[in-house]
Amino acid sequence: QVQLVESGGGLVQAGGSLRLSCAASGRTFSSAAMGWFRQAPGKERQFVATITWSAGTTYVADSLKGRFTISGDNAKNTVYLQMNRLKPEDTAVYYCAARIYGSSLYLRPHEYYYWGQGTQVTVSS
Repeated sequence: QVQLVESGGGLVQAGGSLRLSCAASGRTFSSAAMGWFRQAPGKERQFVATITWSAGTTYVADSLKGRFTISGDNAKNTVYLQMNRLKPEDTAVYYCAARIYGSSLYLRPHEYYYWGQGTQVTVSS
């Protein structure tokens, strides 16, 4: 059974920072790529960032570049999302996702097989 557990969400004022963490576990689980998505009320799930271990590549959504950074530790199946200069429009539930094969960049929700429960990020103005 594969589990992804996110942590680090919370309430922050506009201009502040948060660091989300996601740890994947499972008896024989080894991810090929992990990503972050977010979903605000009434909106579709939106791609935030992804990291592909074999290629050592990362990608952050163009609209978030310069404020958000993704990093991780492949050996620990852990991925982080550093969010700086947060804005009220960043308010959403943030989800961690993982897939077990592939070496491309994966930007769409259906390309991931495993999902966490999500962590709420609220940015007050």
